[in-house]
Amino acid sequence: MNPQTLSAGEQLAYCTVRLECDLAQGGVSTGTGFFFAFATDGDKSVPAIVTNRHVVQGASRGRFHLTMQGADGGPQLGSTVTVVLDNFDSRWVPHSSADIDLCAMPIAPLLLEAESKGKTVFHRQLAMSQVATDAELQDLDQLEDITMVGYPNGLWDQKNNMPVFRRGATATHPAMDWNGKPEFMIDAACFPGSSGSPVLLFNVGGYTDKRGNTMLGGARVKLLGILYAGPQHIADGQIAMVPIPTANKPMVLTSIPLHLGIVVKARELEDIDGQFRKKVSATG
Repeated sequence: MNPQTLSAGEQLAYCTVRLECDLAQGGVSTGTGFFFAFATDGDKSVPAIVTNRHVVQGASRGRFHLTMQGADGGPQLGSTVTVVLDNFDSRWVPHSSADIDLCAMPIAPLLLEAESKGKTVFHRQLAMSQVATDAELQDLDQLEDITMVGYPNGLWDQKNNMPVFRRGATATHPAMDWNGKPEFMIDAACFPGSSGSPVLLFNVGGYTDKRGNTMLGGARVKLLGILYAGPQHIADGQIAMVPIPTANKPMVLTSIPLHLGIVVKARELEDIDGQFRKKVSATG
C-alpha cells in the first residue's frame, strides 16, 4: 500500500498501538497507546508511545504489535512484529504530577533494533504541533464532533493490526478546565481497553467555527486530549469518576456507565516533553 495514497483517516489508523499487560498479581489487561514525537528539534525528535499511567501500572510484562513497512514504503498489511518487554511498568516516564494520568515510553531503541534486523516499522506519530493551542480551544464551540481511536474491550482487527474508530461529541467545552482540573468531558461510549485513546478533532474537507464561518479544504487534525476515566452511576445513587478499566472481569453489577468520558487535556503532554528535552540535553 503506497503511503502517498493513504487518506488522513487511514494515516490515523497507524497512530495507535494496542497494549497488552501481564499483571504482577495475575491476569492480562489491555489498553490503548499512541505514537508521539517529543523533544522535536528540526528533523530530530524522541519517538514514544503515550498512554495512561493506570494502563501500565503493575504490569510485569507488556506486549504490542507493530506493522511492518513494505517495499513501497507503505504499511504491509498482515505483516507485524510483536514486541515483548519485561519490567514493563518501570519503562514509562510519568507526568510529574501524580494527579495527571499520563506516561510515555521512548521507543527509538526498539525501532533501531528492528532496522538492524532488516525490518522497518510503519507508524505515524502525532506531535506537539498538532496539540490544540489555547487560542484554538477558545475558538471551538460548546458542541464539537470528536473522533477517538483505540481498542474498546480490547477489540481490534488482529489480522491487519488495526484499531477501532469511534465518533462522539464534546460534553463540556474543551477550553474550560472541568472542576478546575486540566480535563474536559466527552459524550461517547468508553469501554475497558479505551484508556489511553487519543481524542481528536478530525474534519475532512472543511469545518464551521463557532461564529458560523466555513473553512474549506484539507483535513483538520488536532489532538484535544487522552481518555482516562468515566463517570459511573453507583448502586446507592452516587456518581463517581473512575479510571476506565483495562480488563473485563466478572463482577457484581453495582455501577452503570453514563456514556461519558473524562479526557486529560493534551497540553499536559508539555510536561513529558520537557522531561525528554532535559534527558536529551543531559546526554547530548
